[in-house]
Amino acid sequence: MNRLIRTLIVSMIAFVTATSAFAHHSFSSEFDINKPVTLRGKLTKLDWINPHAWLYIDVKGDDDKIVSWAIETGGPNNLLRRGLRKTDFPIGTEIVVQGYAAKNGAHTADGRNITFADGRKFFGGTPGDGGPEDGQRK
Repeated sequence: MNRLIRTLIVSMIAFVTATSAFAHHSFSSEFDINKPVTLRGKLTKLDWINPHAWLYIDVKGDDDKIVSWAIETGGPNNLLRRGLRKTDFPIGTEIVVQGYAAKNGAHTADGRNITFADGRKFFGGTPGDGGPEDGQRK
């Protein structure tokens, strides 16, 4: 009986570990390096979660219609190492995001460089994800 329980526990740990590993993705699996975007908009929501933090911004299009974008950044730990805190992102803050659009055409982008209205800039990407480095990494 003990052997069966140990086998089940080890199997569950292996399953959970494997599932977590497959959940993380490389830059090129979701985003298109040939689709650079620059988005200026107001922050409407922040998800300070692992494995990636998400910024949601409303961007005014050329036709004056508002389009909501989801911006993937590095995880909270990566952002904290760059000197950023959750409190640096109050709702309503205007930001400019330079990044790359999703391959599937959704209003989703990988945020490589993010600039606040006061001029502060930071690298928003995930280190080691295979995405482009812009030389602005901090």
